[in-house]
Amino acid sequence: MTDTSAVFATTDLSDAHPEAQILAPIFRDYGGQPCFSGPAFTLQVFENNPLVRSRLETPGLGRVLVVDGGGSLNCALLGGMLGQFGVQNGWAGIIIHGCVRDTAELRALPIGIRALAAYPRRSGKVAGGEVGVAVTFAGVTIDPGDQIYADQDGILVLPGRG
Repeated sequence: MTDTSAVFATTDLSDAHPEAQILAPIFRDYGGQPCFSGPAFTLQVFENNPLVRSRLETPGLGRVLVVDGGGSLNCALLGGMLGQFGVQNGWAGIIIHGCVRDTAELRALPIGIRALAAYPRRSGKVAGGEVGVAVTFAGVTIDPGDQIYADQDGILVLPGRG
């Protein structure tokens, strides 16, 4: 089930897949696309976003960028410009365990975006972080390649295939 254009409901997926993990309901919807799905591409950063930018500047191939920002509420890891990169490069969605900014710009973009909160301060620009690692937040561990489904009822994770 990696077709991001397919119609789905997280409620139905939850009922059909008891192995599904469901993120705690702590995320807000900031993008212009309320429903999105795709394989997870994971990053781990803290209060610095160069790695987020570099990933969004590469082809997304319908994947969901999952960023473990440590839950920091001190700065935004994503804003309007990076959101636009995500659209231009074919990312299905972005989940930030941290903050975003430029929320009016993000809302106008045809991409799914979930984050903990909005915060006007930009992040640091120091390179660093980890790519393609298991990330754990909101009561769930997400491995690279796990299938992400997000809609108005929540964010659900199914184990990746292969």
